[in-house]
Amino acid sequence: MNYTGVREVEVVVIGAGQAGLAAAFHLRRVGGVPDRDFVVLDHSPRPGGAWQFRWPTLTYDKVHGMHALPGMELTGADPQRPSSEVIGAYFDSYEETFGLRVHRPVSVTAVREGGGGHPWTEPAGWTGPGGRTGPVGALGRGRLLVETSEGDYATRALINATGTWDRPFWPRFPGQETFGGRQLHSSRYPGPEDFREARVVVVGGGTSAVQQLMEIAPVAAATTWVTHRPPVFREGPFGEAQGRAAVALVEERVRQGLPPRSVVSVTGLPMTEAIRQARESGVLERLPLFERITPTGVVWDDGRVVEADVILYATGFRAAIDHLAPLRLREPGGGIRMDGTRTLRDARVHLVGYGPSASTIGANRAGRAAVGDIRRLLAADPQLADRQAGLAGLAGSLVS
Repeated sequence: MNYTGVREVEVVVIGAGQAGLAAAFHLRRVGGVPDRDFVVLDHSPRPGGAWQFRWPTLTYDKVHGMHALPGMELTGADPQRPSSEVIGAYFDSYEETFGLRVHRPVSVTAVREGGGGHPWTEPAGWTGPGGRTGPVGALGRGRLLVETSEGDYATRALINATGTWDRPFWPRFPGQETFGGRQLHSSRYPGPEDFREARVVVVGGGTSAVQQLMEIAPVAAATTWVTHRPPVFREGPFGEAQGRAAVALVEERVRQGLPPRSVVSVTGLPMTEAIRQARESGVLERLPLFERITPTGVVWDDGRVVEADVILYATGFRAAIDHLAPLRLREPGGGIRMDGTRTLRDARVHLVGYGPSASTIGANRAGRAAVGDIRRLLAADPQLADRQAGLAGLAGSLVS
């Protein structure tokens, strides 16, 4: 099929955070040429993924669980420097070192069926993640059409690594619109000085909630911590076995076609010395979720009232995958069922940094797995017989 005015590539990678760069590295390593065999599109204005937007007082020594990208360690970082600067510079150097040629800022508005091929299923000898063999029922229907702010791409495979930063989750409460103070999400947290002498309610039980609460408490007039569930503080080291168990819980939700919880949400909060002191001082004394919001504060069903000037929602994020809606990948439960990184409804589409791979180490592994699986898919595609050009290494030799 002739895609007039549309650029054709074998693989489009959407997102240049940890997962997207890991995938791009492995595409490069197997012989893919940027802007010819694959292209990396990033919505952000500069390198650094979501890290570039972290609040300025989150210094590098406060970052939990940052794993290096494949093929290049992060060394010599000043622990007192903002993490946004440290990791942003690291990602920038990584892109330059491996010649990844990320296109930015580019917004992907939709991914839809591009046609141009005959429906087919993977042949019986096709091997997928974990040694599984086809057919699995997912169709390869020619190319996908990726619509973007810099023009459209027609691609044989898609690696979606858009993460969650663009979709902060805002809970809804009765009376929320009547509140006379300030409401903001933790993704827009400016640092503690904005809360000086204010009465602050922090909603959320994750790492960001705890870190931001501990920064605000010394300068605020009063702080109140509210969570949906009692927080779990994790004592001692977090080893590989615990990590596998946490990932397995997230994977189970994905297998059921449910929206994934983050890996962090099932691991608990690490008990650092700073957290221990905050608990002893009463800063981390938690209250259950309030019933409603009033013009001057929040109210519980037992009549408790807390006056507030600011409500800070450290309530996490949801997967930023609305641009995939035309492909109808979601299950009735609201999630996307997957086999490894591959979506079960379309063998051409891989999600990395989603569900069980939504951590820095998980994103690295997912990027490698997605590239290996895509090479198998491209090599098995019967339409390749009609192509005059080769795949420049992407499907030249299968991953063992």
